[in-house]
Amino acid sequence: MTDGRPLVWLPFEPALLGDPPAGLRYEVVDPSQLVPAGVGEVELYVPPYLGGPADVEVIEQMTRLRVLQTLTAGVDNVRDRIPAGVTLCNGRGIHETSTAELALTLVLASLRGVPGFVRAQDRGRWSFEWRPALADRRVLLIGYGAVGAAIEARLAPFEIELVKVGRTPRDGVHGIGELPALLPDADVVILVVPLTDETRGLVDAGFLAAMKDGALLVNLARGAVVVTDDLVGELGRGRISAALDVVDPEPLPEGHPLWSAPNLLISPHVGGASSAMWPRAHRLVRDQLHRFAAGAPLANVMTGEY
Repeated sequence: MTDGRPLVWLPFEPALLGDPPAGLRYEVVDPSQLVPAGVGEVELYVPPYLGGPADVEVIEQMTRLRVLQTLTAGVDNVRDRIPAGVTLCNGRGIHETSTAELALTLVLASLRGVPGFVRAQDRGRWSFEWRPALADRRVLLIGYGAVGAAIEARLAPFEIELVKVGRTPRDGVHGIGELPALLPDADVVILVVPLTDETRGLVDAGFLAAMKDGALLVNLARGAVVVTDDLVGELGRGRISAALDVVDPEPLPEGHPLWSAPNLLISPHVGGASSAMWPRAHRLVRDQLHRFAAGAPLANVMTGEY
């Protein structure tokens, strides 16, 4: 028998939320390890961060599910598994700070040649060289949502020209259909779009060919936004460089051509993996639970493909 309070599954102890609403029941669950018998009573589910298939497959057993709150900004891995009538909410507000920091890190490290300096240090070599600065560059930011705005704020002191691109054109933001005209003038291209039918394979051979000589491509979106074989080929020609926090396939298997591609910096999908993530995740989930318990409108509700 239950006490009538809605059941919430969390991936962490509710005490970490500070003051979760008392009108809910909480269970800390990792479905990849064990699915409790009460799965059919769950009304709000927060899956583990970067969990596996079991964390999504368990949704099919949640016959009373009303809300699924992810800890990720992207929801492409769960969108197709959400039953009719269930509200899907993403982790907007959790990862902007960490991801924007990594965006700047990858851009600066690539332009200033930090990977080469690290390799030289490993060999005990003093390897002086001139490198391009971020200052005075034109940066094309493709994807102007919350993460894009956070990146813009951190780019502001670097004396760059920023060109913003969104799904649709609006004041100060170009539409994605304008990319063919924008790419040839961009020194740095940063990808932070969600993975949708429109953006899957967006960066293909034609996109890469339109980039100017010496340009830098930075992907913090999803690996499938870039056609991997096309990027490997373009990097092999030595005309552009790239920095990737996400790849396709992922994780990148041993021996994959990307590992040995020239002018490429790879980080292992760590855009959100910093000390800034969990305090923001706990705040978002706490606030969302209070809305849910009070019957108030939820935050971060996902509609359509965005």
